[in-house]
Amino acid sequence: MEWLAVVVAVSIVVGAIAQSVTGMGFSLVAAPALLAFLGPRDGVAVVVVLAAMASLVPLSQQWRQIRWRDATSLLLPTLLATPVIAFALAGVDTAVVAVAAGVAVIAGVVLLARGASWAWFKGARGAVAAGLASATLNVVGGVGGPPVGMYAANGNWGPVQTRATLQFFFLLQNIVTALVIGVVGPQWWMIAALGAGTVVGAALVARVPAHLARIAVLVVAALGGASLVVANV
Repeated sequence: MEWLAVVVAVSIVVGAIAQSVTGMGFSLVAAPALLAFLGPRDGVAVVVVLAAMASLVPLSQQWRQIRWRDATSLLLPTLLATPVIAFALAGVDTAVVAVAAGVAVIAGVVLLARGASWAWFKGARGAVAAGLASATLNVVGGVGGPPVGMYAANGNWGPVQTRATLQFFFLLQNIVTALVIGVVGPQWWMIAALGAGTVVGAALVARVPAHLARIAVLVVAALGGASLVVANV
């Protein structure tokens, strides 16, 4: 298990860097390793706690750029649906949850990589669809980012506004998800890895082109999602 702990630590560092640079990506990168290390249920609980923490420092520097109307439109359906989805999924076999989380990661990565964009996926209707999908993926595997990232890309938000709005969204979403599914505190070395990644990300945010950071996140996330599926089928 020691080697897996190293993988977890590295994934947390890389995820925190991605979160600082792009506004999303922590859960996509870190969730597969954390779920494999802690199991589906505790893994998801720790992922959402760490993901909320990953948004704190970047948001403290970017909050003035938040698109408040869009953030509210996304958060409303997400927060209302989270407890309902958690209740509906209670008692589901953990192996099934793990495989579903892995599939969710892969599907989200593919959609983001393809730059999916649809006319209907805008405004209130698109926000509700993205919010419900994000709530489901976050409860299942702690990976609620892809639908919201797609919504932001579909709306042609600027990079600074995208980072700020997504950080705000994920902070609140992950706090509520943690309260609904049960708070599980991360181990000290996980928090240390998160801090290290956040510091590096803060230093890189103005230097790394967003498209390169995004490619790295998608590649790591796709590999992690695939390994989670293979390990549980």
